[in-house]
Amino acid sequence: MELIGKALTMSGLVAYHDGSVVSKTLIDKKIGTLTLFSFDAGQGLSEHTVPYDAFVQVVDGEAEVTIEGSAQTVAAGQMIIMPANKPHSLKAVKPFKMLLVMIRA
Repeated sequence: MELIGKALTMSGLVAYHDGSVVSKTLIDKKIGTLTLFSFDAGQGLSEHTVPYDAFVQVVDGEAEVTIEGSAQTVAAGQMIIMPANKPHSLKAVKPFKMLLVMIRA
């Protein structure tokens, strides 16, 4: 599906799948990426670090985001910025979808 120049509903661009994490890259450029994810309940991303800030916009559902050992719940309509070089992880409290924006600077 061509995404450029069209009004689309973001949550409809990636589906939930039982026991899985699904991703769809919306933009992939040298300077950064926009990636849409869906996570089934209990699924997540293990603790890791990246050398640049990561912006997450929760599109649907709810997740627990942990940054340097401090956990907080982020729900649909909310966003969080995970700072560069700080360990972070996330886990779906219930099925959720998020837009991940990474800008490499």
